[in-house]
This record gives sequence, structure tokens and C-alpha cells, in this order.
Amino acid sequence: MPIQCDIITQERIVFSGQVDAVNLPGTEGRMGILPNHSPLLSTLDFGEVMVRTAGHEDYFAIGGGFVEIQPDHVTILADSAEQADEIDLERAERARVMAEEIMRTGVKDDPDRIAAVRASLLKAQARVEVGRRRRRATAMGGPPMSERRENN
Repeated sequence: MPIQCDIITQERIVFSGQVDAVNLPGTEGRMGILPNHSPLLSTLDFGEVMVRTAGHEDYFAIGGGFVEIQPDHVTILADSAEQADEIDLERAERARVMAEEIMRTGVKDDPDRIAAVRASLLKAQARVEVGRRRRRATAMGGPPMSERRENN
């Protein structure tokens, strides 16, 4: 018995479909969600969301947000979200390196600037992690994640 999963940003619906499991980055740690999960409302951290359907997994990088879990439905309201196939890995790695450099050298006494750069760094790290996962899966001979979903 699958569970409906929706990943939504202010701009678009990133993913909507029936899945067997969802794993996501809660602010208090990773959460695994299966059908008939107890109702829950939680905040999300920057990181990787995995949805498993019919033996394959799709990955998304999210930039924080909220999740509402019901026994038959998971709604992820993300500040930002990208499917692995949408991530330009080289660009994400450049953004990560730039944010790390700014954290080391450019933000000493401005708490607001430190928070903004830290958020940029966490977002870039999530994008790099998900982008690398996609690259590894493709290198191992698997089709891009979007093609796997279209074929089911």
C-alpha cells in the first residue's frame, strides 16, 4: 500500500506521486516515513530527500521547510527543492567552495551575514550530495532518475 508524496515549493510542484517510502532531513535528525505513519508536523533542514517507488529511488535536494505527515500522505513544503537530474554539479560545487571561503575569511562580526552564508553553504552541500549521487547512478549504467519514473 503506497503513500502519496508531494514536494512543493512556492514556485512549483517538484514531485507528486505514490511512493513506498520517504526519507528526509528533519531538524532533529533524519526521518523515515512509510504508509500508515502517525500524523506529524515537523520542520526540515537542508539536505537530501529520498523517495522509493517500485524498487528505485529518486533524490531531491531541499533547502529547509516543513513536512506534514498523515497515514496516507506526506506533504513537503520546501523553501527550495531540486530533483537530482536538475542539479548542475559543477555549479553546485563552485557555490559550496565560495560559501566555505566566505565563512573562513569574510564574515566575522555580522550575525545576519554569517547566517545567510551558512544557509548558502548548507544548500550548496545538499545540492552537491544529491548531484554526486545522480552522477554515480548514471556511471553505474542506470538511466537518469527522471527517465526511470517516466517508464513506470
